[in-house]
Amino acid sequence: MPLHDGRQHDEERPLSVNPFLGPANPVGDMTQAPPKHRMPGPPMAPATAYQLVHDELMLDGNARLNLATFVTTWMEPEAGRLMGECRDKNMIDKDEYPRTAELERRCVAMLADLWNAPDPSAAVGCSTTGSSEACMLAGMAMKRRWAKRNADRYPSRDVRPNLVMGVNVQVCWEKFCTFWEVEARQVPMEGDRYHLDPRAAAELCDENTIGVVGILGSTFDGSYEPIADLCAALDELQERTGLDIPVHVDGASGGMVAPFVDEDLVWDFRLPRVSSINTSGHKYGLVYPGVGWALWRNAETLPEELVFRVNYLGGDMPTFALNFSRPGAQVVAQYYTFLRLGREGYRAVQQAARDVATGLAARIEALGDFRLLTRGDELPVFAFTTAPEVTAYDVFDVSRRMRENGWLVPAYTFPANREDLSVLRVVCRNGFSEDLADLFAQDLARLLPELRRQQHPLVQDRNAATGFHH
Repeated sequence: MPLHDGRQHDEERPLSVNPFLGPANPVGDMTQAPPKHRMPGPPMAPATAYQLVHDELMLDGNARLNLATFVTTWMEPEAGRLMGECRDKNMIDKDEYPRTAELERRCVAMLADLWNAPDPSAAVGCSTTGSSEACMLAGMAMKRRWAKRNADRYPSRDVRPNLVMGVNVQVCWEKFCTFWEVEARQVPMEGDRYHLDPRAAAELCDENTIGVVGILGSTFDGSYEPIADLCAALDELQERTGLDIPVHVDGASGGMVAPFVDEDLVWDFRLPRVSSINTSGHKYGLVYPGVGWALWRNAETLPEELVFRVNYLGGDMPTFALNFSRPGAQVVAQYYTFLRLGREGYRAVQQAARDVATGLAARIEALGDFRLLTRGDELPVFAFTTAPEVTAYDVFDVSRRMRENGWLVPAYTFPANREDLSVLRVVCRNGFSEDLADLFAQDLARLLPELRRQQHPLVQDRNAATGFHH
């Protein structure tokens, strides 16, 4: 969440927002606008409060045209109705809402089966508010297991645990390392490799490494990291040194894509070194924000002392989460979606998203002004940059001009070792149809003659032009 500085106040406006917003008397009911940065004195009619908030939110971008976000922006009305019926249920109250708790357990079991856990009934997991919380939980489990194995020398001033990952990881992993005092060891990008290199990751491991994070679907370009090759490199490391380093797979997006459209790709619990996996139910899990999932191979991979237990229908219900009170609506919506689509439905939805992505990427490449980094054939996501001969404009100009047509397309610079590379990224989600992709391609093509006539790129402040949206 961004930090909001309450000191920067607009001048309070004494005039009415709109006299007609008064519920009865347009002359006397609303003669003065409510203050913005302090609570108003008297109450107002619910319809008036609604209209004031509604009107301001009209200035937000259109979520369906937001090609920056991975988050689900469309669900069926039936799902929305179920969520409305469950928004007052507190997910933590397992004994008060036992059926909601049961639906959570069923979702965990379904994911364990989907991700090929050796014994799905023995896998353990929980819902979270999203992948960021799920990653924190997975990191905590890895650190605690490492600390128990190294109890003879940790904690100590001379021993600092570390976590190995690619420089392309989502920012939540950097937060985890900061919050839980773990050294982040990052594999840099090199050349046309935009994510982790397995051998380079293994070389960064030592006796203080709590684990290695592999990303199934990099947010920078939509590519899968080679999880099987990473595990093989760590197997070789163990043969040479005896170091047994676990792997956590951050499948925030790919964990709900690969099982359906890349069934032959081995990345999950089929690999013995994979100890835990997370995903975002609110990304390609097709649920409105926010819900995520964290699963461990078995009870041995989740230290018992991290698990809290509550009474559930007279029995024992283990819980493991950072947040306490949160609504059960998203968990119910996740179960609804699993039930509604099934494996075949998910396969159809994810394949459709991939078809839109690969088709749109090909059309953009055919324009001649752009070079594709990825083609949307892994995650339904692709990144592209301007061709070497294009000097009149850059990706930040494209992002700015497409925003004028309502399209939110992030432009950003890659991290260390490839900071010379700036790209645009398009995320194709369910709801971004072939028709919308066609409109996007037409709008982009229509802008090119104007962009080509520029003398030079016009965006000076690239940080203000558009941010990198995970």
